[in-house]
Amino acid sequence: MKYVLVTGGVVSGLGKGVTASSIGVVLKACGLRITSIKIDPYLNTDAGTMSPFEHGEVFVLDDGGEVDLDLGNYERFLDIKLTRDNNITTGKIYQSVIDKERRGDYLGKTVQVVPHITDEIQEWIERVAMNPVDGSEEPADVCVIELGGTIGDIESMPFIEALGQFSYRVGPGNFCLVHVSLVPVLNVVGEQKTKPTQHSVRGLRGLGLIPDVLACRSTQPLEEHVKMKLAQFCHVPIPNIINLHDVTNIWHIPLLLRDQKAHEAILKVLNLQCAGQVAREPKLAEWTERASRCDRLKTVVRIAMVGKYTGLSDSYLSVLKALLHASVALDRKLVVDWVPSCDLEDSTAEETPEAYEKAWESLRGADGVLVPGGFGDRGVKGKILAAKYARENNIPYLGICLGMQIAVIEFARSIMKLQGANSTEFDPTTKTPCVIFMPEGSKTHMGATMRLGSRRTFFQVNNCKSAKLYGNAGSVDERHRHRYEVNPDMVPEFEKAGLSFVGRDESGQRMEIIELPTHKFFIGAQFHPEFKSRPGKPSPLFLGLIAAASGQLDQLLQRPCGAVSPPGRCHCSNGALYPNGHVVKPLERLVNGHYSASATGAIPI
Repeated sequence: MKYVLVTGGVVSGLGKGVTASSIGVVLKACGLRITSIKIDPYLNTDAGTMSPFEHGEVFVLDDGGEVDLDLGNYERFLDIKLTRDNNITTGKIYQSVIDKERRGDYLGKTVQVVPHITDEIQEWIERVAMNPVDGSEEPADVCVIELGGTIGDIESMPFIEALGQFSYRVGPGNFCLVHVSLVPVLNVVGEQKTKPTQHSVRGLRGLGLIPDVLACRSTQPLEEHVKMKLAQFCHVPIPNIINLHDVTNIWHIPLLLRDQKAHEAILKVLNLQCAGQVAREPKLAEWTERASRCDRLKTVVRIAMVGKYTGLSDSYLSVLKALLHASVALDRKLVVDWVPSCDLEDSTAEETPEAYEKAWESLRGADGVLVPGGFGDRGVKGKILAAKYARENNIPYLGICLGMQIAVIEFARSIMKLQGANSTEFDPTTKTPCVIFMPEGSKTHMGATMRLGSRRTFFQVNNCKSAKLYGNAGSVDERHRHRYEVNPDMVPEFEKAGLSFVGRDESGQRMEIIELPTHKFFIGAQFHPEFKSRPGKPSPLFLGLIAAASGQLDQLLQRPCGAVSPPGRCHCSNGALYPNGHVVKPLERLVNGHYSASATGAIPI
């Protein structure tokens, strides 16, 4: 097993996750099989109880692991399925060591950070790196490890020590350290400054880790004399200094690495250029097409994102990526209008009328409305108003998790005239509980007590939009994260009033997908389809939303398969391939990408 460690210096937020993912893409394009591990130095056991404002979204894996959002980047870039063990936290390590101590595994020795914590970290990495993640039974060739935080952080010291020991443990030729650092430009002098990177590398070397490759973040390409200075003071060869400057869309990052021969530098350190080893040039034609195509898209589709965490885009990172996957696959340039749900409420009209008018203007100007998941009662009234506006005005609507529950409550109040209808999450004493707490949940413990991970949904109606979008499959497996559900006792009343529950779990008692058959596109899903969306395989429900919002839904639903596929091929949701009999239209071409921030309102990468 070969290991590539990605660390960060100077400041946080440099894009270590994207860098690690892009390194994986390039190495995979060289013919290597890749797995990934993310190390988070916080004391939480996992990300499940952390606020989206604090740490961005909580990404959910097939096995129910609630992990850091960077694992979502790894899955999307590399098209792999990771496990909860691929996310290491200080809390997990200490918990494991303490459990061993309680069992007497250390035979009476004093348990210390060195060697017990550091050994546990190394053993965890070695064990998890061997787990297959790409659907085969063989372990990967290279494990890309990202160390969260910044070099010098006190909480990451045990990991730094462990990784220093680990580099000697696996031996020369099996460990490559890529250090991501900042090369800023001061407006006063107008030149690229190397001193922050010099200090960062000096600190890294002082902690026992020697960088093999420098990945320098900057706004503009590095000047040649700057590279020479970095090589001289950081003791890194010039060919191993890679510049990751700002780009128009995120798909250019692997191409930057390839063009600067980053793969050659890494393969040389890992002794993978020898005879008999993988050493081919990376095949990235598909990525090149995506990057250039993304830059050329002009026709805009506007989606109103109505939520409570709109102040931080990372809170809805997977939702944004899923929207982008779908919009670019349908040749549309995505513009997301952030609508704080609180600003749609009457109380805001009285307190801050400017915010109220702006929120409603954004909602009315959107081609489609999306209400993502969330917890708590803040902003719920605004979300209900957004669902009502979309339903009454025949605007395409997609509700995810809470967004589905909101749509059910709004339907009960407006169509069924049940004015007191509510969720017991927001009103425990409601006389009309449309949404109730799940029996298996816990009201005393928050972490890992929800319905989590991949669960199967069975379609109850064959000709509904959802089933068609999923390629007319009888069932689908999607990831969940919720502790409230639609009250099954009220389902007959809802269906009698016109709300169709087209997807249910294996018991038939848990509602998974709702639709309004008479609406252009009004769908709610209890699961989170965004977590399994991939650049080449957009989530079917997101694809349906964008198609409806851009006038392409009828064309999409008329195909025998709901998935966007490469030219000449058509994949069902279960991965089956339609042979020559299916004619692929231009709409089905495989394209995708992400936009950087711009005056047109495109989403920042």
